[in-house]
Amino acid sequence: MANKGPAYGMSRDVQSKIEKKYDDELEDRLVEWIVAQCGAAVGRPERGRLGFQVWLKNGIVLSRLVNSLYPDGCKPVKIPDAPPTMVFKQMEQIAQFLKAAEDYGVVKTDIFQTVDLFEAKDMAAVQRTLMALGSLAVTKNDGNYHGDPNWFMKKAQEHKREFTESQLKEGKNIIGLQMGTNKGASQAGMSYGRPRQIIS
Repeated sequence: MANKGPAYGMSRDVQSKIEKKYDDELEDRLVEWIVAQCGAAVGRPERGRLGFQVWLKNGIVLSRLVNSLYPDGCKPVKIPDAPPTMVFKQMEQIAQFLKAAEDYGVVKTDIFQTVDLFEAKDMAAVQRTLMALGSLAVTKNDGNYHGDPNWFMKKAQEHKREFTESQLKEGKNIIGLQMGTNKGASQAGMSYGRPRQIIS
């Protein structure tokens, strides 16, 4: 980490493409949600990608966020009294948040890597994780979400159907349209142009 120099060539191109995915408007919405969810004690970051990264870097704000989505008495992440100053402790705090987010229901493909946040390698991935977490919180509708529900999209929920035995038997008597049907249109009366003229 400390010995990482500037990027050149293809590495710089890749990094600049990753940085272009970062959304400033989304940052504003996420900051508003985190402050509404955790309270004003978490403060506010400086505007911009690096300000957002510095605000979340030690993992304390993220840990408070995920803890606020659980009812009192079953908080998944232990928050130290003093914010961690050592690098590995900060990264460990971020890792605890990621584990708690996955346990909450965020899918693995939506979860960022610790270095994406800690070294600001991919802050757009951090935004995706927070969006997925917010969407789940709105979808669960368990009273632990605070903020405007319109900030996040609700996830689709399973709508399981139960059929009785008699309904299943009735379904076997119906011919599906994929198999064709003998009712409806036919080719009767159709002609395709003039008949062939054979002249001898």
